[in-house]
Amino acid sequence: MVDGQYDILFEPLRIGPVTAPNRFVMMPYATGHSHLMPNGAIGIREMRAEGGWGIIGMQLSEIDPTSDLSGLPYERLWDDGDVKVHAKSVERIHSHGALASIELAHTGIRSRGIENGYPVMGPSSLPTLKPDMPYSAKAMDKSDIKRLRASFRAAIGRAKRAGYDMAYVYASHDASILWHFLSPHYNHRTDEYGGSFENRLRLLREVLEEAQEEAAGEMAVALRFAVHEASGPKRITCDGEGRDVVEALADLPDLWDVNISGWSADSQTARYARQGYQEEFTSFVKKVTDKPVLGVGRFTSPDTMVSQIKRGVLDMIGAARASIADPFLPNKIREGRIEDIRECIGCNVCVSVELSGVQVRCTQNPTMSEEWRRGWHPETVPPAETAENILIVGGGPAGLEAALTLARAGHEVTVADKAAEMGGRSLRESTIKGLASWGRVRDYRLYQLQQMGNVHLYADSELDADAVAEFGADHILLATGSRWLRDGRGRSNLAPIQGFEDNALTPDDVLNGTEFPGPVVIYDDDHYYMANALAVDLATKGHEVHIVTPMAALAGWMGNTLEQSRMLGELLAASVKMYPNATATGWQDGALSVIRSDTGEGLPDIAAITLISVTNRVPETGLSDALAAQGIKHTAIGDAEVPGTIQAAVYSGHRHARELLGTEPEDRIFKRERPTLFL
Repeated sequence: MVDGQYDILFEPLRIGPVTAPNRFVMMPYATGHSHLMPNGAIGIREMRAEGGWGIIGMQLSEIDPTSDLSGLPYERLWDDGDVKVHAKSVERIHSHGALASIELAHTGIRSRGIENGYPVMGPSSLPTLKPDMPYSAKAMDKSDIKRLRASFRAAIGRAKRAGYDMAYVYASHDASILWHFLSPHYNHRTDEYGGSFENRLRLLREVLEEAQEEAAGEMAVALRFAVHEASGPKRITCDGEGRDVVEALADLPDLWDVNISGWSADSQTARYARQGYQEEFTSFVKKVTDKPVLGVGRFTSPDTMVSQIKRGVLDMIGAARASIADPFLPNKIREGRIEDIRECIGCNVCVSVELSGVQVRCTQNPTMSEEWRRGWHPETVPPAETAENILIVGGGPAGLEAALTLARAGHEVTVADKAAEMGGRSLRESTIKGLASWGRVRDYRLYQLQQMGNVHLYADSELDADAVAEFGADHILLATGSRWLRDGRGRSNLAPIQGFEDNALTPDDVLNGTEFPGPVVIYDDDHYYMANALAVDLATKGHEVHIVTPMAALAGWMGNTLEQSRMLGELLAASVKMYPNATATGWQDGALSVIRSDTGEGLPDIAAITLISVTNRVPETGLSDALAAQGIKHTAIGDAEVPGTIQAAVYSGHRHARELLGTEPEDRIFKRERPTLFL
């Protein structure tokens, strides 16, 4: 690193009445912890403050009961009863020298209208923005608007009493009543709050002005605004009304936090977008306003961050996913430890589990969401009482994570892998088109292990049971991975499919370099990225590709990672032929026989030369079985214990290492959030 190369990232920045200590902002992303889980949420934010993020954002916080995100894990700042918990969060953030911000919002027609019994509120009478729910929004009258403005002002006051340094007025992601009033797609009014641009802007302007009045120079007011919509019939764009909003309100907020909308566009994965991808839409903002500008773009490289600031694109670097992957990213940059950064791989596992209603997980950082309830720290591990000799067989995601955790505790760790290079599935899958970032899972861990004197790495070293026994380790962990089935047994079908076992290839065969002729038909009963990623990869290499799934739509889980629609477009662009709702019944003489999944009606055969079965995986148990036969105690981890995502494998490796260290409760009951009982 060149001396002073990253100094600009650590320059303080004045934002209205407060000063940020540096240019790093942990964005107000959803942590998976609702207002009912304050301790876990505080643990997440405090850890990022300790790691050097200059501003720590509290996630979307509803301002009153008419903003109803029932069933989703968000925060509330309804009344003074909520202030105490928020104040504790602010206190923990301040203890590490960071500023605390809060994103105040009313979600308008994104609300549910179920839990609290109040109607969903909107600028016009419209269905709610969840098409599968039979609810509609009430067209707000003048009294509703007056009450809404009062709610925003009151929430600003409560945020100030809680000690926040900055309060956000939220108008982004198609999830804000202020955005809904601004958008001509939703606002069909004919009064002073509808019609012309100035009228549709009126409510946002009023809320901002009243927020500044209530903040009274004691707290900064930020505006989070989407300057560009990626899609929609009446889009707000960066060269249209998105720019008009910034020009009209240029000096009103103390900070402009700008992005693109909707969420799937704002949080694009590495498969579909490079880091800094929002620059083309947001770079105009600093030319329009003299106020500081904050932006996002899945930043992973400090060089890219510096470039954005020096070129006048942004003043501050915002991150959600990067702060999840490495809470200590700012400190590592400040200390010149760039190689130690645990880079976000842009897989959106964090997004997928939040949408499933559980605490946020991360492929790169297994300690995410475990800061409070398990006491896991992302950078340190409690030292072992006695250094022991640990043998880990398998250098994939689970094996490398377990090795790193145990080595940090002071154990002597040996990792043996039969492959010529370590990395397991993270290395092999990174060779698929669009998935190169998967390799960072290996790269980070392997680099760390290579710096440690108590770690011994042996690639191209296949061990049998006798060799393991001869090693004489105190503890043996098997991270031998899993294999894809070729007989057709998958997630929707638990029985073999006729003709598959003797004819089908699997992703293992493809990634191991097996050559095969086209046309190719891929049968997807896995429903995540593997089948469609292989389809695009093979089509790009010149194969005619057909992809078949028994589900109503391809890769249902990718809806949770915000990639499904983008993936379908990629398949279309690659001329991959898609067959949803088609269950395979057999393979014979170069044809896949299929029926409709819903009715069982026969469908035309799909002709191809090569069949690839992407259905399910089972653990590799050969070495485990042989060790068990000799009575040698061992523990299977990662995919060798139970196949899952790469995130699950990394987490398994970390958890098993912590259990071996004796820091986990034997009954497996960790600290829990408990409701208060009012009698």
